[in-house]
Amino acid sequence: MRVLTASAIVLAMSTLGCTDASEQAKNETTVKDEVKTEVKTEIVKSSNTETTESSEIESLWNSILNSEHRSDKNKQRDQYRHPQETLSFFGIEPGMTVVEIAPGGGWYTEILSPLLGKEGKLYAAHYDPSSTVEYYRNSREKFSNKIASDADLYANVEITIFQPPELFDMAAENSADAVVTFRNVHNWLRGGREATVDSFKAMYDVLKPGGVLGVVEHRLPKDMKQDEKASSGYMHQDFVISVAQEAGFKLVATSEINANPKDTADHPKGVWSLPPGLRLGDEDREKYMSIGESDRMTLKFVKPAKE
Repeated sequence: MRVLTASAIVLAMSTLGCTDASEQAKNETTVKDEVKTEVKTEIVKSSNTETTESSEIESLWNSILNSEHRSDKNKQRDQYRHPQETLSFFGIEPGMTVVEIAPGGGWYTEILSPLLGKEGKLYAAHYDPSSTVEYYRNSREKFSNKIASDADLYANVEITIFQPPELFDMAAENSADAVVTFRNVHNWLRGGREATVDSFKAMYDVLKPGGVLGVVEHRLPKDMKQDEKASSGYMHQDFVISVAQEAGFKLVATSEINANPKDTADHPKGVWSLPPGLRLGDEDREKYMSIGESDRMTLKFVKPAKE
């Protein structure tokens, strides 16, 4: 917003050729009124710009979430995963450079890639294609085929590697504006707490100072014991925060966007008893469908800026 200074007002008065006190006072009042009008105009313009930008972002979100490139099955999961609210909470915006950890089948990739746009960059840190584990190789291949099937849509996507406990070839150090990971931390704990911290350290390294780490994870109630390997898929929120902080991150905000009070977290097959896994098949299917997807923590961390 452009604001005229007092000196500018005086200069404007002098150019009016004031010859006496009454005329000068009159002119001064006129100039001040003009300044007030200009300032008000600039405020309105600024407000209109913000409204327009907000409208454009909302339009972009509507376009992405309802796009034909997303299957009806994936769209139905929006009610549990709240992608717009979650990514907005993490501060993800068009033009950013983002690393998505372990994108799996690409549910979030379908949203992140068009959201970041042509000016943005998405590093999809997937499994190692040379892994000795067949599941990892197959999962990586399916994801690669998905990206290749629509080269225009996914033009800003580069597939890299995130394979704990040792292979972290995600992106260059200090290059990303944000890193996001959805329901992955429990998998890292299979290697122990130290290996889990190492995974967080790897994400820390690729972030720019001041960059954001967004974490969504299945949440275990505080009064329930978390086993050493988080075999149920559920984790204590305090535990996840502690390993992130040990890696150097600072917790800046938490959200209940992905909370589900219906989830008791005590199911026979752990989190996979619930949709979309439904590991029990038709056994109590209606019960688990009525619960929906798991109760989840949503955490926002930052890599502290250098002093």
